Amino acid sequence: MGSYLSTGLAQNLLAVVVAAALNLGMHGLAAAHCDTLDGPVVQDARKALESKDVTPVLKWVKEKDEKVIRAAFATALGARGTKNAASAENRFFATLVKVHRAGEGAAFTGLKPAGMVEPAVAAADKALAGGSSDALMKLITNAVIRGITERYERTAAAYSHKDESVAAGREFVEAYVEYTHYVERLHRNATEPAGHGEQHGAGVSEKPGHGH
Repeated sequence: MGSYLSTGLAQNLLAVVVAAALNLGMHGLAAAHCDTLDGPVVQDARKALESKDVTPVLKWVKEKDEKVIRAAFATALGARGTKNAASAENRFFATLVKVHRAGEGAAFTGLKPAGMVEPAVAAADKALAGGSSDALMKLITNAVIRGITERYERTAAAYSHKDESVAAGREFVEAYVEYTHYVERLHRNATEPAGHGEQHGAGVSEKPGHGH
C-alpha cells in the first residue's frame, strides 16, 4: 500500500476542508473559544471599556439580554481607577460570556485563561486578521490528509490478514470502524450546512455511525 494519498484524492480533500470551513463560519469560531480571556467576546469587551461604549459587545447577546449587559458594563466602567476595577472588569467579562453562551444553549463553566485556544482556531483568527486563509487551509488540509492516511494504512494492512484468524479479524474490524467513522465525520461536517441555531460544539458532534 502507498504511503501517501494520490494527488487527486488530496485535491478532493482540500475541497472538503474548504467547504467545511465555509459552512462552520463565524459561529464555529466563536463557539470554540468564546469563554477564554483572549477570545473574541472578551476582546470586544476590552474594546468597549476602553472606548466607554458598550456597542461592540451587544452583538454577542440577544436583544432581551441587553439590559443585563449594559448594567454589568456600567458597573465595570464606573469602577475604573479604583481598587475594585479588576474584579468589576472580570465580573463584566464573565457576565457577558455567560449570557452569550446561554443564548446559544451552552453551559458556562467560568472564564478560561488566555492561551487555551486550539491551534486551528488560533489559525482561523489569524486568517481573519491577516486577510488570507492560505495558512489556515494548509494547516487543516495537512491534518486531514494525515488523519486519513494513517487510518487507511492501518486498516489496509489489517485487511490483508483479516481472514487468517479470529484475532486478526478483530484487529481489522477495530481499525475499519475507526477509519470509516473518521471519514464519515469529516464528510458530514463538510456537507451539512451550519444553521443559525447550531449549538456550541455542534460542528464536531458525534452522531451514530452506520452500524459497525
